[in-house]
Amino acid sequence: MKSRVLVGALALALPLAASAQSLTPACEAAMKTATPKVKLSTSMGPIVIQLEKDKAPISAANFVKYVSMGHYDGVVFHRVIAQFMIQGGGLGKDMVERPQGAPIKNESTNGLKNDRYTVAMARTQARDSATAQFFINTVDNGFLNFRDDMNPGYAVFGKVVEGTQTVDKIKAVPVQKTQYSEATPLTPVVIDKAECVAAAAAPAAPARK
Repeated sequence: MKSRVLVGALALALPLAASAQSLTPACEAAMKTATPKVKLSTSMGPIVIQLEKDKAPISAANFVKYVSMGHYDGVVFHRVIAQFMIQGGGLGKDMVERPQGAPIKNESTNGLKNDRYTVAMARTQARDSATAQFFINTVDNGFLNFRDDMNPGYAVFGKVVEGTQTVDKIKAVPVQKTQYSEATPLTPVVIDKAECVAAAAAPAAPARK
C-alpha cells in the first residue's frame, strides 16, 4: 500500500514578518476563551473548528497565528482522499506554496485521537516539521496516532463542530494525480476566508417581576 505521508511545507519555511506576530482583536478575544473557534468559509460551504487550546497549546496558537495574518485566505485543499482526509493550508489557488514560519513541536502525545472530523497538523517525515498545513480526518485514522518514538503520529489540535456536511461534500469531489498530490481536486476547493469566531454572548438573565 502506498505510504500516506502528510506533507507539510518543504521549500518555503521562512521567518514570518514581525508585523504578523500580533493577533487580530478577534483572534486575541477567541484565544482568551476556553474553546476558541475558527471559521473556514470555503467554496463548498462553511466549516467551524473548535480548538483544543489546553491539550494542544502550541498547535492551536500556531494555527490561530496563520488565521490572524490571513495566510489561509485563498488557499486550497490540494489533497483529498475520501476515506482518509482532506489536506490544505499551504498552496494558493495558483498552486504556488505560500511562505510559512518555522516548524513547531509535534504535540501528538496529548491524548487526542485522529478520529473522524478531528483536525491535525500535516508534516513531513520529520517528527517536528509542521508549519501551516493541516488536515481534517474524514474517517477514524487510528494509525496516525502516537505509538512510540519510531511512530510519533500526527498532532490533533481541534475538531469540526459545525459544517461536517461541508467536509463530506469536499471529500467526495473528483480528483486527479498531479505534481501537488496523488489526489488533487479537478475543481479547486478554496478556503475563501479563515477567521476567528467571537464567543456567543451569555443569555441575559430574566427580568424579575
